[in-house]
Amino acid sequence: CVNQKCVDPCPGTCGQNTRCEVINHSPICSCNPGFTGDPFSRCFPVPPPPPPPADPIITNPCVPSPCGPNSQCRDIGGTPSCSCLPEYQGTPPNCRPECTINPDCPSNLACMREKCRDPCPGSCGAGAQCNVINHTPV
Repeated sequence: CVNQKCVDPCPGTCGQNTRCEVINHSPICSCNPGFTGDPFSRCFPVPPPPPPPADPIITNPCVPSPCGPNSQCRDIGGTPSCSCLPEYQGTPPNCRPECTINPDCPSNLACMREKCRDPCPGSCGAGAQCNVINHTPV
């Protein structure tokens, strides 16, 4: 009350973007919905929430394969695990066939389809004796 007259205590009490309520003859200032700040001076728009973090990009450690030719790669907990393909020997990245030319085999065997094999079967006539000399059936 001012000079025994009721007066609204709100005008000029609160800041920008606010609302004023009178509770027990006292002005109570608050920011408008969607605003934040000091309601007695000024309220600002609430900033938008940050975007959710992007889903992590799941990558396959085997693409491209770090293992080299004639090998296989397996993803073991996000780490590549390399091994030679069946029929190949060595250690990745150096997986190789058992042989590629006759000198890769002992002299009594020949390199056939990348394997050291006896060259006699099918080489000599029926009932003939076959011996291998320097990779060649005789």
